[in-house]
Amino acid sequence: MTSTGIRLHAPAPGWSIDADVVVVGSGVAGLTAALRCEAAGLTTVVVTKARLDDGSTRWAQGGIAAALGEGDTPEQHLGDTLVAGAGLCDEEAVRILVTEGPDAVRRLIETGAHFDESEEGGLELTREGGHHRRRIAHAGGDATGAEISRALVEAVRARGVRTIENALVLDLLTDAEGRTAGVTLHVMGEGQHDGVGAVHAPAVVLATGGMGQVFSATTNPSVSTGDGVALALRAGAEVSDLEFVQFHPTVLFLGADAEGQQPLVSEAVRGEGAHLVDADGVRFMVGQHELAELAPRDIVAKGIMRRMQEQDAEHMFLDARHFGADMWEHRFPTILAACRANGIDPVHEPIPIAPAAHYASGGVRTDSHGRTTVPGLYACGEVACTGVHGANRLASNSLLEGLVYAERIAADIAASHAADGLHTRVPHPVPYPEVPAHPLLAPEDRFAIQRIMTDGAGVLRSAESLTRAAEQLQRLHADAREALDENGKTAEPGVDTWEATNLLCVARVLVAAALLREETRGCHWREDRPERDDDSWRRHIVVRLNPDRTLAVEPTDTADFPPTRQPQEQ
Repeated sequence: MTSTGIRLHAPAPGWSIDADVVVVGSGVAGLTAALRCEAAGLTTVVVTKARLDDGSTRWAQGGIAAALGEGDTPEQHLGDTLVAGAGLCDEEAVRILVTEGPDAVRRLIETGAHFDESEEGGLELTREGGHHRRRIAHAGGDATGAEISRALVEAVRARGVRTIENALVLDLLTDAEGRTAGVTLHVMGEGQHDGVGAVHAPAVVLATGGMGQVFSATTNPSVSTGDGVALALRAGAEVSDLEFVQFHPTVLFLGADAEGQQPLVSEAVRGEGAHLVDADGVRFMVGQHELAELAPRDIVAKGIMRRMQEQDAEHMFLDARHFGADMWEHRFPTILAACRANGIDPVHEPIPIAPAAHYASGGVRTDSHGRTTVPGLYACGEVACTGVHGANRLASNSLLEGLVYAERIAADIAASHAADGLHTRVPHPVPYPEVPAHPLLAPEDRFAIQRIMTDGAGVLRSAESLTRAAEQLQRLHADAREALDENGKTAEPGVDTWEATNLLCVARVLVAAALLREETRGCHWREDRPERDDDSWRRHIVVRLNPDRTLAVEPTDTADFPPTRQPQEQ
């Protein structure tokens, strides 16, 4: 693939530093990659949008899935993952995950992460939706992500890995041959440098997390604005399966108009025996799936939405009053505190819940070593599409995927450096363009995008709603483009305008893919196409950004994603 030549409107870098590897993101994927690269003797720089521990990882409650329990096997874990992925998982990618996962978790423990233990001294494992066995390791009851983040941040600091905090990555730098040469970034006043600068490196690892902020209500933190996917698209990389956005079934309902990050009620609560009920106390998931409340997330989310439609209700309830105060306080202290902070006491009353945007199963397409279609550019964690999740992520596979594929990326970079002597190659980026090719949106457009996406591309989708969303997004895109093309005007460069522009980019891709996929599969639910169609749609949708800023959208069949028909211009 070659670069599109498209970059965000931003000042030229005013400073630069050199490294062997730059890792963008500080969740489980980013910090694991950084630690492994540093251990291999590579000069590594971590760039993160806020503080080192402010990414999505620390919000993960349930845990990390791996075949660590007695009687459990990677083959059983593989089977559950393939079922949840609804026919679109890459089986080899899943096999890598489940076979390398147990040892990767053990190495995480050696790094310093402390997981909850049973009275016998082994790992205390729980069960979540889609899993037929207890294989979820957790920490602090329901604070697994926070513990993993703490351990990795402490390790990064102890080993002296260079970090640049409060820095928003802007664009990929490439050399004259189209190979990765680093990134540009903007430090937001509290880091080591101020303003726009660059890290020059022959290898870049994107670990920027998700894009939940493209919707009005999400479990994602405010930094999850799709920056990595947008950067990769502008650099010429392919993205895949972006239509598969997982809406977590049980998010604390704070009102129909609630916006921004919403409190998550972990799937582990259902794993420990909580029931989904309607206002009359009826367990409506019983009979809909053999696992009832513990069915895969897409099935549970659909079940909740159907019941809400049937009863014209804004939310359903999660009833765990039978846990008692002791279990709530020791097993789920974080969730208990969040509920009580919002006026709900789950010890004595059911918790009002509704689905909200949670996880992007698709992302920047990679191979089994995390390599994208741009030489030297890697991706792991939620920003990536490794093929593990298919059409619907199995609960608690995300932390494991970030861990396993980050280690594989580090190993590949180290091997490339050793074989090719890349550590001696100083990247020479092509000159930064004087005239930017990509217009910026006004900050207030962020909220317009979120409303458009929530109304047209949320849990329930149809040709009508998606077409309307596509037209509205295209108008935002066209207005910004016309202003730039006709009079050279664009919104003032800054964090708010860069984030809004990135959100529009990923929103357009998501809607284009969702409109093209005329079926219901996994967490993509088309009301007008309610059945799964394996004959026509057991395939992936790959999207590229053309140099003229249109989208090339191609349905593909194999792991190599060869096009099966001409791209559609969106």
